[in-house]
Amino acid sequence: MIEMIDIGIADAIAYRIEGKITEEDMKMILAIFKEKIEKNQKLIVYQEVVSVGGAEFDAMIEKLKFFLEFGLSHFSRIAVITHKKWLHKLVDLEGKLFKGIEMKGFPKEEKDQAIKFLKHA
Repeated sequence: MIEMIDIGIADAIAYRIEGKITEEDMKMILAIFKEKIEKNQKLIVYQEVVSVGGAEFDAMIEKLKFFLEFGLSHFSRIAVITHKKWLHKLVDLEGKLFKGIEMKGFPKEEKDQAIKFLKHA
């Protein structure tokens, strides 16, 4: 399930993930991404991961179609907040692989630092 949240940054797309991500969840978030891209806005993303229960196959297909159509160049900064240390390492590795995107993983206790990180986009 994906739930939109407010983190006090008008341009940010902020959401919480808990449990399994459905195709409808993915379509909802990708529609918001597309809307900002169509307005020539860079994407600033705050993703709070409470728990990961996997994703429906069709949700992953939607995500793949999005990246094939739009690529990664529209993303500016991504902050992933979670208590899962392995996910921090994965996000930090992705940040090194995708040079044009500033990505950083934060523990749940450092939400304020994550928001500061995004504000400097």
